[in-house]
Amino acid sequence: MMDPTLAEMGNHLSDAMKILESGKLASLILFPFFSDSGQDVVSILQLVQNLMHGDDDKQGQRRMQYVAEQGHMALLGHSLAAYISVLERERLRKLTTRILSDTTLWLCRLFRYENGSAYYHEDDCEGLVNVCRLVINTHYEDYATEGFTMLSSKHPVIYQSAACRPGLGQHLCCQLGLPLSCLCIVPCNTMFGSLHQMDVALLDKLIRDDRESGKVPLLLIANAGTPGAGHTDKLSRLKELCVQYNMWLHVEGVNLATLALGQVSSAVTPATKCDSMTLTPGPWLGLPAVPAVTLYRHEDPALSLAAGLTSSQPVEKLRALPLWLSLQYLGHDGIVQRIKHASQLVEDELNSPVVVFRFSQDSARKFSFLGCMCLGEQLAQQVPLSGVDVVELEDEGTCVRFSPLMTAAALGTQENDVAALVEKLGEMIPVLSCTLRFRQDFKDEVLQQASLSYIEDLSWPGLGGVRYEPRTTDLDEDKRQHSVEKINGDLLKKLMELDTDLYFSGGPEFCEEKNGIFIGMATEDLDVAELVETIVSIGRDIEESGKLFENMTEVVRRGIQEAELQLQKANEEKLIEEGVFRQIPLVGSVLNWLSPVQASVKGRTFNLAEGQKLFRRQGAGSDSVSDTSSVNQLEESFREMAHVQASDAEEAEVPQEHHVHIVEETALSDQRVPEGQETESVDTLR
Repeated sequence: MMDPTLAEMGNHLSDAMKILESGKLASLILFPFFSDSGQDVVSILQLVQNLMHGDDDKQGQRRMQYVAEQGHMALLGHSLAAYISVLERERLRKLTTRILSDTTLWLCRLFRYENGSAYYHEDDCEGLVNVCRLVINTHYEDYATEGFTMLSSKHPVIYQSAACRPGLGQHLCCQLGLPLSCLCIVPCNTMFGSLHQMDVALLDKLIRDDRESGKVPLLLIANAGTPGAGHTDKLSRLKELCVQYNMWLHVEGVNLATLALGQVSSAVTPATKCDSMTLTPGPWLGLPAVPAVTLYRHEDPALSLAAGLTSSQPVEKLRALPLWLSLQYLGHDGIVQRIKHASQLVEDELNSPVVVFRFSQDSARKFSFLGCMCLGEQLAQQVPLSGVDVVELEDEGTCVRFSPLMTAAALGTQENDVAALVEKLGEMIPVLSCTLRFRQDFKDEVLQQASLSYIEDLSWPGLGGVRYEPRTTDLDEDKRQHSVEKINGDLLKKLMELDTDLYFSGGPEFCEEKNGIFIGMATEDLDVAELVETIVSIGRDIEESGKLFENMTEVVRRGIQEAELQLQKANEEKLIEEGVFRQIPLVGSVLNWLSPVQASVKGRTFNLAEGQKLFRRQGAGSDSVSDTSSVNQLEESFREMAHVQASDAEEAEVPQEHHVHIVEETALSDQRVPEGQETESVDTLR
């Protein structure tokens, strides 16, 4: 009968995973301090979900990756490890010993590694670090007591391929307290064999040279599937060298997963004879939060304990519990099926279950890395279940990689996803080729335009970027910068409104160039010259319309200011002419009734079209429409008004030029107008 506590723990975990995966928890304010009275489970999960997703409200972007049942078992193992750790010491020792021995036995049989021991670790490099400690203790008997002084007379040397994980050798030296001079990077083949395989002949020469100089060849790190391209070193030949020079051979790489299959390639099979290997079953089987495993062979338990490969603490052995549960849940057939399915997603899975390709074009060779970046990002976005990513290889540069052994189990990649990937690849290649072919043409056309500046951004996968530069040079730096920002912002909006297949953008997120307009990918029928001319034309229209608006605004502002000054002057003259008493409300009314003032209306004008010729397009033909056509129409209307006024009221003073009347303030509202003068005033205002 199952322990009720274990059953409840499993139910809690299942409920928690469903809640976190659903993304349906309500938002919760994150308090900086924990509650005095504590929180219930749902509230705590709410808090965790908010911390995971932040303020992003887009469910499609924030939804957790689906965790399958075998993944739930792995997560349950971490909870069980905490529960088991509180058991009585003797019972805990027996249980952890059983878990550790079972898991080690299963892994050794599964991956054909006979008579091996296992070390479980969270960091992928940790197992190799402790293996190096084991080898140092083996070669230097007094190292445990004398320390580094034992190494000063005979420096140890660790050899690794140039195709190994970046920074691996430096990490080893740092953790072991060794100088970098103890690390030897062995180049890959340059004349014979794969460019990603270690040069065995050169390695042999390096080892002999080090031995002759008094150094101790200690350990060789080989690859069964390089991190970038998935190539396997010549393991059988490397094992012979290690036996010849009494060196330790350590192997790592994604191709070690294929050792579990019924048919294993001849290149990977020699890995079963190495002294140690590091396995990463988590990504291979789609298991989250399970440890990496380093299998090794050594006959001295004391040295293994001193190197940290074994532990006398029962709690340390519980690291294997999540993997122990998951392996039992999947079973032998389930494990083999997942690895086999991932390998068969690649056509030539026997040689290497990794496909690496890059975009190459003779006419635009220097942009091939740009094409690969664009290709990889677009494929990852449009076919996310494929698991493709972008990698940097030393010789080939930027490439796109498809490594299903590392991604298929977690993503659930199927054959139809691979078919979709191939189809999308076929659609993108022609567009990408046209874009990179037109990229230089676009740059040349932009550089021929005085009003455009070309923006060089190699991270942009489209045609390129431009910036419209205003022709006005009499502005200070701040005003000019504001003008550039406004014109290019309006220009981008206008271009985005055009009926075209081209994509216009403000540029990459971290682009150093500001106020730019970036054009996306192009097709074969694109007219680059017409595109650039359109950008120039729209930019010029925006610039000149802005100048017209600013000029009219300035004219109106100055006219209003001048009219206000004239009105103020007229009021002062009126005050002098009529006297102070007429300005007093009651007294003024009596005086105006007894002795009316002969009021007259005087007009004030300002010219709206003043200065417009400075902003007309240069070289415009007689049939073209002037930028100031609206102003000319306004002039004609005012001429007609002036003609009507001259015929109706010859005594009124009408300015001869087109203008707008601003009427001066007249006498107070309660001023009585003598008979016979109303008509004169009305005619004057018409």
